[in-house]
Amino acid sequence: MPHRHHERHRSQHSGWLRAAVLGANDGIISTASLMMGMVTAGVSGSTILLSGVAGLVAGAMSMAAGEYVSVRSQADTEAADLARETHELETNPGGEHRELEEIYVARGLERDLAREVARQLMAHDALGAHARDELGITDIFAARPLQAALTSALTFSVGAFIPLVVVLLHPAEYIAFAISSISLIALAMLGGLAAKVGGANVFAGAVRVGFWGAAAMALTAAAGHLFGAVV
Repeated sequence: MPHRHHERHRSQHSGWLRAAVLGANDGIISTASLMMGMVTAGVSGSTILLSGVAGLVAGAMSMAAGEYVSVRSQADTEAADLARETHELETNPGGEHRELEEIYVARGLERDLAREVARQLMAHDALGAHARDELGITDIFAARPLQAALTSALTFSVGAFIPLVVVLLHPAEYIAFAISSISLIALAMLGGLAAKVGGANVFAGAVRVGFWGAAAMALTAAAGHLFGAVV
């Protein structure tokens, strides 16, 4: 029996990694920013903590719902395309063979070879061949709405828990510095980790995520100070 060579590519992580990074990143930024706004507004420590908990729960549900609806829409589109392709394979197999043949010719195969490749692939798994080469649908990139929703909700909660712990463990007079500094460190680590897993520059990933996190916290803190003073 021939030995099957297995390769692991970074693109295999793209689905869950995107949802995980987005969830954790939003969890840290939104919760830390919300609490920074409350701090600069001059509210009590219990109110700051309560706002963070409310932000965690609301944000996790929002992330889950948003991811599910988005990816569910993609999954429905894929299902509709596959149903149409199944019907075309049943009613016009010759036309579908020629369609696949033309795809392989366009990719550089000679006509006779493209025709033979299309014939063999359709004999093995006609729908799979058309899904992959005509529609661009593969197992790696197939939409998984429930997985995306759960991943986003869980990672958002994990990210949001970081500034909450900071509030619980630090005295009130240092709370603004503690929330901002620890949240930025966590964001930089998250950005670096995501870049490393994805094969990108770790430093650039850390700086990019840290910058936008700092901007969000600064703007929210400014809003809290402004409206807190008005109230």
